[in-house]
Amino acid sequence: MKSMLQKGKNLTVPAITTAVTGGQAVKYGSLFGIIEADTAVGDDAVLVRTGVHGDQPKDTAAAWTFGDILYWDDTAKKFTKTATNNLRVGYAAAAAQQADATGAVLLGVDTV
Repeated sequence: MKSMLQKGKNLTVPAITTAVTGGQAVKYGSLFGIIEADTAVGDDAVLVRTGVHGDQPKDTAAAWTFGDILYWDDTAKKFTKTATNNLRVGYAAAAAQQADATGAVLLGVDTV
């Protein structure tokens, strides 16, 4: 296809305005993903928009069951099962107890 620039699984975020750590979940406008590597202010960052990512910050208000729909709470900077005022970003890739501070998340472009 002549008009396709890339598949969009990984996107380059130009000249980021805050330093980010590899593996950190971030929201840029309405785009969401996991930062591929540590990136300094002013550098381009690679935003990974698909795949299973472990050790992601989890809201401890609820347990996760494999396959639960997950949302990103950009205020708390955590994944949650609460839809209200949050961006739908993926699914629980493994069960997690309510008290667990982290969980495994499946991101996918089909969820946005």
